[in-house]
Amino acid sequence: MSSIQEYKLFINGEWRTSTSGETIDIISPSNGEIVARVQNGTAEEAIETLQFADKAQKEWKKLPARTRADLLYKLADEIDANTEYLAELLTKEQGKLLKVARFEVAVTASFIRYACEGARRIEGDIIPSDNPNEQIWIQKVPRGVVVAITAWNFPLALAGRKLGPALVAGNAIVIKPTSETPLATLELGNLANKVGIPAGVINILTGPGRAMGNALVESPICKMVTMTGSTPVGQQIARNAAQNLTHVQLELGGKAPFIVFEDADIDAAVDAALHSRFDNCGQVCTCNERMYLHEGIYDAFMEKFIAKTKAIKVGDPMLEDTDMGPKVNAAELKHMEHLVAVSIQEGATVATGGKRPEGAEFEKGFWFEPTVLTNVTQDMTIVHEESFGPILPVLKFKTFDEVIEYANDCEYGLAAMVFTNDMNTIMKCNDELEYGEIYVNRGHGEQHQGFHNGYKLSGSGGEDGKYGFEQYMEKKTFYIRHKA
Repeated sequence: MSSIQEYKLFINGEWRTSTSGETIDIISPSNGEIVARVQNGTAEEAIETLQFADKAQKEWKKLPARTRADLLYKLADEIDANTEYLAELLTKEQGKLLKVARFEVAVTASFIRYACEGARRIEGDIIPSDNPNEQIWIQKVPRGVVVAITAWNFPLALAGRKLGPALVAGNAIVIKPTSETPLATLELGNLANKVGIPAGVINILTGPGRAMGNALVESPICKMVTMTGSTPVGQQIARNAAQNLTHVQLELGGKAPFIVFEDADIDAAVDAALHSRFDNCGQVCTCNERMYLHEGIYDAFMEKFIAKTKAIKVGDPMLEDTDMGPKVNAAELKHMEHLVAVSIQEGATVATGGKRPEGAEFEKGFWFEPTVLTNVTQDMTIVHEESFGPILPVLKFKTFDEVIEYANDCEYGLAAMVFTNDMNTIMKCNDELEYGEIYVNRGHGEQHQGFHNGYKLSGSGGEDGKYGFEQYMEKKTFYIRHKA
């Protein structure tokens, strides 16, 4: 009898075995072994789940927003209470450091609590009419059933980021995590039942995107899709949702420039560049994907940066003294090897890293060294193609106009990082950088009360803060005429 844990589909408050009779193996990035199995759900089960969610949402929206929030506060408390279990599960399925996984669990609960704070801030407007004895009322109302499609890099946090505002606003939700990292997200089903969230309000499905995912997005029952993932998948989702004019919110790829001007605090910039490239093995959408250093500080910066990069300890993500774990899967590892090979072919130099680490502990799993490329030019593949891994190309620049042109020479526009102590330079960057998020004198990392949105092929809609909350609501306008 197999000792591998098997997860079912969470539909309408119950755990169900898929009618497909098929399962998907969840593989440990650290050693390539099977961690668990999940159901390979079907398109028919996706539609059935949407129907349950639609029915549940009609009752859920009738509850006062404060009542909905009170239940979600309890869910956040349960997430916190299960921190160690959820964190270990995240590390096993995704390969992130255990200490980072603990942080992700905390952020998941924090996302939900922040959304709950908005329960008393769902505000409309009363506007004077041009007609006598009349007022115009604009009310914010839930959209209906939200389909949430999450990425593999921070699966639990992304589920919390979407679940919180969706449910506080009065929607029901169907969450489809990726097949690489669905386990911690599936555990939310047990916690939702424990705190008494009504059946059908939260549903969690696993299965292939081409069947189950398409069925969810294309159904007229789905009133909003919120997706975090790659740009090609986001584009396909937008096309599939277009037939019903379904509202789509997308957070997609990134190729963040990290710009260090001559007057910057070099030590602070080095530390920020380090964590903004190699955190979570570089698997963060706002990561430092290409670094531009002013020629006046290039040598001093690189001496410190290379030394610290070489000191990064790659190893078992369960150990507290490990600095970087593995890539998430074999395909991602192959992509790293391909990018380095292409970069060398195009003329770049590997300053450090560039391959799988040596040692018996790295023979299994999907490991890659922290890698820095020099002698890089703007036209190279590595400057334009998202790596989403621990590879960093470094380029020199001379003038402000030159680096702005380089930074904006990109199909993505999610995040940028700038280091300078000159306020005029900061303001010019604010005016001219074509990015939705700009971090000045610090590394990446958005906050709940901000707005996480991308330009160009990095997405549309945005999440977090009051503007992100509004994505989960429609506006309904009333023209109210009364007797004088």
